[in-house]
Amino acid sequence: MADSDVQELVKFRSGSSATVGLAPLNPGPSPQDMDQAISDATLAVDDLRWLQPGDTVFIKPVINSGRPYPSTTSALAVAGMIRLLKKRGAGRVVVGDMSGVFHFDQKPDGCKSSTRELAKSAELLHAVEDAGAEWAFFEESGWDSFHEEHPAHGSHWQKGLMLPNVIREVDHIVSMPRCGRHSLLGNTLGLKSVVGYMRFDTRLQYHHAASSIQEKTAEANTVPTLLEKQRLTVTAADKVLATFGPHSGHVMVPQQGLVIASRSMVAHDLISLAWLILHWNQAPWSSKLALTDPSSNKFTTNLANRMVCGVLGGWSRVMSAETMEHSPRPEIWRDRTLRRAFELFGGVPTIELQPTQSSISPQLLAEFASMVALPQAMRAA
Repeated sequence: MADSDVQELVKFRSGSSATVGLAPLNPGPSPQDMDQAISDATLAVDDLRWLQPGDTVFIKPVINSGRPYPSTTSALAVAGMIRLLKKRGAGRVVVGDMSGVFHFDQKPDGCKSSTRELAKSAELLHAVEDAGAEWAFFEESGWDSFHEEHPAHGSHWQKGLMLPNVIREVDHIVSMPRCGRHSLLGNTLGLKSVVGYMRFDTRLQYHHAASSIQEKTAEANTVPTLLEKQRLTVTAADKVLATFGPHSGHVMVPQQGLVIASRSMVAHDLISLAWLILHWNQAPWSSKLALTDPSSNKFTTNLANRMVCGVLGGWSRVMSAETMEHSPRPEIWRDRTLRRAFELFGGVPTIELQPTQSSISPQLLAEFASMVALPQAMRAA
C-alpha cells in the first residue's frame, strides 16, 4: 500500500491481542484429515472450557445457495466440528441457516422454496445428520418464530433486526463461514454470515439502505444474543471462491489449504481476508472483470443490489434503493465492514498466529503478519 493511500484512510486504535489458529489441509482432505484439522485449529485458540456437559451448541454455516463448498460451508468441516463438540460433552448440536434471496423466498404466509433442499444439494444435509446433529431451518418454524433485537447504540440500522428464536434457546454459538468473494459486499467471511439469521423484512432494510450496508453488516454482529453466546469462528479454507461470489466464481485450490479459527470474529476475518486476497491476486485476469467479479464495478454492484431489493420488496424498492459503494478489489484497510468492526469491537486486534504444524510455510506466516498489522500511518494518536 502506497503511503499516499494510507494517508487517505481513517485512523484506528490498536486493540487487544487475539490468537488465530491455523491448521494445514492437503487438497481433497478425507473426513479424518478434516476432523483433525478442525480439532487442531480450534483447540489452538480455545480449550472449550465454556462447554459444560449437556450444553446445546448452535453451529451457523453458510447455505446461501444449493451449490457445494466453497459456495457454501464445507460439509466435512461442519461434521468435524459436530464430532469435536460431542466428544467434549455437548448434549445437543443444532445446525441452522436460511438461504439467500435468489434461491429462496420467505413471506409471512409461507415459503415457495426450502433451505432444507438447498442444504441437501450442497451436500450438507446428511453430513450433519450422520455426525449426530439436528437441523434448524429458520423458515420452517414460520414467520412468527423470529424475535427483534437491536444492535449497539449509534448503528445505521433504523429498526431492530428480526432473528430466529432458536439462537435464544441454545447455550453457545459457533460460526462456520467460508472464504470467498461477494458480488455486492466484496467478500463473504465471518461478519457477513450474520445475514443468514435475518428474516426477509430485515434483509430488505439491509439492502435498501445500501449506502451503509457494509457498516450494518458489522453492526448486526453486536445484537445482545450474539455478543453473549458467540464463542468461535472457524473456516475450512482448502478451497477459496476467489472471484464473483457468493454462489459461483473462480475457485482456487491451494497446494496446502488451511483451517482458520479464532475466538475473535474480527481477527478471524482479518486472516481469512488476507487468504482471500492472496488467491484473488493469483486468479486469472478474465475472472476479475465487471461481469465476472461484479463488486469490482459500481454499476454492476448497484444493479445487482437493486435486483435484490426488487425480489424482497417489489419494484418500488428497486427505484428507491440507495446507492452503495463497491469494492474494486479486496483490501484489508479499505474494507468498510472491517473498519466498522474495528470501531465496534475495541480496535484493530494484534494477531498472534498459532500454526498447529511446522508444515505451514514460515513465509506465509510472515506474509499474514505483515498484511494484518495496523500500518503506522493509520495508528490513532
